[in-house]
Amino acid sequence: MKIRLIMLSAVLTISTMFGANAQTKESKYGVDSVKTIMTASLYGEMVKQKNYKEALPSWRYIFNNAPKFQRSTYINGVKIMRGMYYATKDKKYVDTLMMVYDQRIKYFGTSRKYPTGWILGRKGGDLFAFGKRDIAKVKEAYTIMKKSIDMRGVDSEEAVVNKTMEAGKMLVMAKQLDPELLINDYLAFMDLLKARMDKYPNKATNVKGAIINVENDFFAAGVADCETLSSIFTPKFEANPDDMVLINKIMKMLNRQECEDGALYAKVAEQKYKLEPSADAAHDLARMFIKKKQFSKSKVYIQESIDLEKDPEVKADLYYKLASILYLDGKLVDARKNCRAASALKPNWGQPYILVGKMYAGFSKDFPGKQFEKHAVYWAAVDEFMKAKSVDPECAVEARKQIATWSKYFLGKEEGFMQSLKEGDSYKVGSWINETTTVRFNQ
Repeated sequence: MKIRLIMLSAVLTISTMFGANAQTKESKYGVDSVKTIMTASLYGEMVKQKNYKEALPSWRYIFNNAPKFQRSTYINGVKIMRGMYYATKDKKYVDTLMMVYDQRIKYFGTSRKYPTGWILGRKGGDLFAFGKRDIAKVKEAYTIMKKSIDMRGVDSEEAVVNKTMEAGKMLVMAKQLDPELLINDYLAFMDLLKARMDKYPNKATNVKGAIINVENDFFAAGVADCETLSSIFTPKFEANPDDMVLINKIMKMLNRQECEDGALYAKVAEQKYKLEPSADAAHDLARMFIKKKQFSKSKVYIQESIDLEKDPEVKADLYYKLASILYLDGKLVDARKNCRAASALKPNWGQPYILVGKMYAGFSKDFPGKQFEKHAVYWAAVDEFMKAKSVDPECAVEARKQIATWSKYFLGKEEGFMQSLKEGDSYKVGSWINETTTVRFNQ
């Protein structure tokens, strides 16, 4: 009763100010401002109570007679139509829901916070959610969401990106979408999500979840294996061998899926290097020779890529790859040198320290000296693992595992006493390692 008295008071105030018929058809209030305000208040209360069935007639009046009245007409309209569909499973409410989004675009699509692209994302998402069993609806929803992503770019919501990839997967599996288009989506969405994480670090958890979902749907579509990629791209490459846009797309996809040892990869990588001998092109050839275990050739191209590369993080990755190859080749001094170069460019990356620690630990048996000096090498190795853990949380699990493994080989207290060593003292490990470490005993 109290709510109705308040609404009646509001109606009388409006009537006094404007007159019941003061508004024209062009007004946001429609032809009857008093009825519009009163009706909106009535259905608004019902929506708050989730009484969607009773709210529907009043809401429909506003929707049809005062479409410019307020944005909440469309916000509440979505709630009502969703609620009615859940209650009845009648598809007519989904059709009306689509009309709600369309009319919101017509009258409120220029909103800065919730522009047309944002509304399209919600529209396509709902159509997909309610129409998954109808492949035609899935296709329509996919098209709407793709348009939203094209308009919104890095500001696209994670849920929209996820649903678009899921819809694309379903369409490919139903043979309603060219697999290459899904590949294009995958590459674009992964780049978009990476850019979104950089722009909105506070959304990192959501973005990481979206990346996992996009990858899972892409793999589930059955177009990600090397054989399928080769069958899709080989004829396209052979028809357009000088198309750098196509070449870069092929290389990006093949690299993501680790298809470096295939015939297509070799052809495209060599052609890319021939047309544009860049750091990236040299890196692609290096990947191919690494996969084929032709390390002498891979070293040449990685070094060339290092020399040409400008991006510090990419260059750090290249130094680390070269260090890994040198390590396998037994060239430990050069391997460590490249690890240190990687760390200098990317100081918060733990993997180079992990690799150096493994070099030291593995060299212990060949260390030139007495038995206790061989065991002292493990102190230097553990120092590297501890450094990795301290600079890079992502390496913490591996670093702790390595520390636990090699700490078991520390000298015992009695042996340390025999060598006049005290726990906590500084100790210089010689040979090519040439590091100062700290005496620690096996407990």
